[in-house]
Amino acid sequence: MIRLLMIASIHIRDFMRRYMPSNILLDLIRTRRGLKWGIPAMLLAIPYFAVVYWCTTIIGNGGPGWLILVVLICVWSGLKMLWIGPVSLIHLLRARTSERRARRADIRRNHAESVQTGVM
Repeated sequence: MIRLLMIASIHIRDFMRRYMPSNILLDLIRTRRGLKWGIPAMLLAIPYFAVVYWCTTIIGNGGPGWLILVVLICVWSGLKMLWIGPVSLIHLLRARTSERRARRADIRRNHAESVQTGVM
């Protein structure tokens, strides 16, 4: 029974990872080129929370109960969008710091080589 639940959760996670728009966007933001889009991506949490509000209003007025699943998915996706902003900013600062260190090391190495060979 536990094995069946684990297999089902693995397949659901795989499906969500590949086909949910928020997960695709987060994968693109986590690349080096996409890190700069983390803060603007936080604005995408607004439509997710608007859908949450809309669905909870419908549920409160006697709508179908399956909308609770939509609410849960939208809350989760909205929180992911809010979270990616600060996380991508931290990763961007780390990447730029390491790139700056590598650039300085190359400059120092090239300067040391030119001093040893007598060429400036």
